[in-house]
Amino acid sequence: MALAYDTRTQFVAVALKRSRIDGFGVFAAEAIPAGTRLGLLTGESITVAEARRRAQESRRLMLVELSPARAIDCSRSQDAMRFTNHSCRPNARIQVEDGEVSFFALEDLAPGAEITVDYGVTHHEGRLACRCGAEGCRGAL
Repeated sequence: MALAYDTRTQFVAVALKRSRIDGFGVFAAEAIPAGTRLGLLTGESITVAEARRRAQESRRLMLVELSPARAIDCSRSQDAMRFTNHSCRPNARIQVEDGEVSFFALEDLAPGAEITVDYGVTHHEGRLACRCGAEGCRGAL
């Protein structure tokens, strides 16, 4: 389904669809050149300690650490990019700068391509199985 998105936080057309990786994913709804800023991620500002506490309570979270002291919980955000799934061979990246979380295309994305990022070190500490299916998958998050 196409998303009605906020142009203040979403800079390219995307669609939210079922993903073979996990739940729903974000898919390019138009051709997107490499290097394009895709969108922003917003959410509730919390301490890193609170983020770690929430991670212990739930499997379904979207937490991003902004600094050693602050994080954002995007679990209830309306941003399309919060549905971005992990891949060990991503086609996009997350950049945290000045308290803002942006997504950028690492390669040209064709319409229909699922947008994925490497979550890197997570609060799951290797306890959550990775289902990206990419060649060389690490197997866990």
